[in-house]
Amino acid sequence: MPLWQADLHRPPLASDSGAPLWELLLCSDDFGFSYGATAPQAAINKAWVTDQLTTAIQKAGATPSQIQVFRPQALSLLTTACEPLGIAVEPTRHPLALHQWLQQRAKWYPSQPNAIPIPYNPLHIESPPPVPLPERLWGDRWGFTALAAYDFEQTLPYEPIPLRHLPASLMPSRLGLASTAPIPGVVVDAGRQAMALAQWIQAQHPAWVSYVRGEPDGLILEAGLCDRWVFTTFDDPDVASAGQRFEQRKRDGQGLHFLLVRPDDSGMTTTGLWLLQQLP
Repeated sequence: MPLWQADLHRPPLASDSGAPLWELLLCSDDFGFSYGATAPQAAINKAWVTDQLTTAIQKAGATPSQIQVFRPQALSLLTTACEPLGIAVEPTRHPLALHQWLQQRAKWYPSQPNAIPIPYNPLHIESPPPVPLPERLWGDRWGFTALAAYDFEQTLPYEPIPLRHLPASLMPSRLGLASTAPIPGVVVDAGRQAMALAQWIQAQHPAWVSYVRGEPDGLILEAGLCDRWVFTTFDDPDVASAGQRFEQRKRDGQGLHFLLVRPDDSGMTTTGLWLLQQLP
């Protein structure tokens, strides 16, 4: 069954009467299928979205196994509208086909006769200020690290790690990275809190980790569709230098990096591992 991606947003378009239009976009993850519909804001409700989904399914000749949604404001209505059709909805920041389509349409909208001359960024998501990690989950130690792409693929995916997220599409070889390319990572030695921390991270749906300069500097975990968590703060210049290398390696490696949680640095046990990618 196909995987679809969806967005419900307000493009810079108006109806003949001048009322702002809303747009539902649906596409398969390989963009082999696409469907779009617009309506005035007053018409946008569960019934309308379900009707459009039904029409799209008939057009495609297949019901999607899942629909991915990246816009927080659209998640609730799309989830509710999909329920009568038995379609699961997955929140994600990485619906790549949909993102590319939205960017193409952003260039197309101004050429339409009903275009509205307003600032428009189709991928912009309002992010709240980062929230401190719950104190009960703090680890004992943490640090930046890196593994060669080949070493990463030949070791960590084969270890008995209870909690993991290792999408095949993000493996370094699938992204075309050289076998010697350093894959940066953050390692947390969490002691007795290792499982609790790993379970918490898993529940947040981690998207990526970023080193952020400030007073003090910090490590920010981006999660869910727009959540932000302060993983830790520090004012050590050596750690800051390591953070800058971490960010540079991400830029050099298409945003790829990993987050690893373990009880200690013995090398005997890993509790959680997430292969992540920061998008531009």
